[in-house]
Amino acid sequence: MDHELEEIPHPQIHPFSDLHSLREETRPIIERGEGIYLIDTSGTRYLDAMSSLWCVTLGYSQPRLVKAAKKQLSDLPYSHSFRGRSTPSVNKLAEKLIDIAPKQITNVFFASSGSEANESAIKIAWSFHRSKGEQTRRKILSHQKSYHGSAIFSALLSGSALMHEHQNCELTDIIFTTTPDFHNEALSEENEEDFSNRLVTELENLILRERPETVAAFIAEPVMGVGGVIIPPKNYFKNIQKVLSRYGILFIVDEVICGFGRTGNMFGSQTFNLTPDIMTVAKGLSSAYFPMSAVLITKKVNDGLTMLSEQTGLFSHGFTSSGHPVGAAVAMETIKIIEEDRILDHVKAVSNLFKLKLHGLSGTASVLNVRSVGLMGAFDLELPKTRHSNLPIINQAGNKLMNMAQKHSLFIRAVGDTIILAPPLIISESEINILFERLSDAICDWQKCYS
Repeated sequence: MDHELEEIPHPQIHPFSDLHSLREETRPIIERGEGIYLIDTSGTRYLDAMSSLWCVTLGYSQPRLVKAAKKQLSDLPYSHSFRGRSTPSVNKLAEKLIDIAPKQITNVFFASSGSEANESAIKIAWSFHRSKGEQTRRKILSHQKSYHGSAIFSALLSGSALMHEHQNCELTDIIFTTTPDFHNEALSEENEEDFSNRLVTELENLILRERPETVAAFIAEPVMGVGGVIIPPKNYFKNIQKVLSRYGILFIVDEVICGFGRTGNMFGSQTFNLTPDIMTVAKGLSSAYFPMSAVLITKKVNDGLTMLSEQTGLFSHGFTSSGHPVGAAVAMETIKIIEEDRILDHVKAVSNLFKLKLHGLSGTASVLNVRSVGLMGAFDLELPKTRHSNLPIINQAGNKLMNMAQKHSLFIRAVGDTIILAPPLIISESEINILFERLSDAICDWQKCYS
């Protein structure tokens, strides 16, 4: 048939990719990793300024993590956690997570990915309210521009239109509230405090409009990562939590990106003084050496699950890999490395240079709204004009700069026309200098495309 596509060069369907363009473009095949570098089959060494997908926090080829995985694979490659069974590595990890988590956390449920963790958090929230006889509490509040995963419900929780364009499903029981993005959402006359107060009032009015007895939980990231490293304005979460408490709404904190050192503390909740009822973690939990995630809950929530289980006879949720022994062993070693190598102190120390270099880009034409916390940062691109039009080139500038950076052996991330950086937490000051040298060169070449 005339409209049929030609045979694709490789059968793999790549996630979050333009499948059409992949038929015509060659992409690097990554073969090895060393420290903060990825090396492709041609031998090119790319400085990975995104920790792959925010996740390889301790860098590539970390020998202690490889050794932990090999030992557990040799001892016990798999055993499930259903019906009360467990393994030593899972028990140790559960105890350790409770030890390092915010003090109100008492119990943990394991899964394999951030998407699974966030979907589990929602089911746990629904179960908690059902245990109290409040079955009408089904609605979930979420931020516009948020990202909480790509499974069916976790994708619907995500406040990005791109997450919904390919899905033939309704946004039922999910209500979005304004992104706490002062740079782009504040009114011209508002300062940061005014903006924060307005958003808190808007959220309370939204709850009242929807009726509090129908709202189960509010899910939020301490820093909105995929949305563009959106750092909450002062007192935003402090006042949001008062509203949630007033109406009996659970607070779910998505720590999938922020957890395990990214913001300079073990958790973003500690950086921004959050008190979650439910907290989800993944990515940095195992430095991505093994698929591993967890949902951490308070005694109040766990008591609700226990009560409901007594009534129904079963906590009817879980995955084949819930509490995988290999993942638990790797995660346990990851936490040991963070503690023993003082990774949090290192992040706090080098983040000063990271911030300085990042803000130094603001002297470059086209770079706007520079922001960072710990070792995550971003800036927006001022959209250039085309040679033949005064209209900006929408949503192309970021991808073009990302591709230009790759030519300079640097991996960065573009979300629309926002550029994101989140290098491995082990990055040194000299490597930060290299990162920004390559990025500056890429920006210069990118600007020439529009001159």
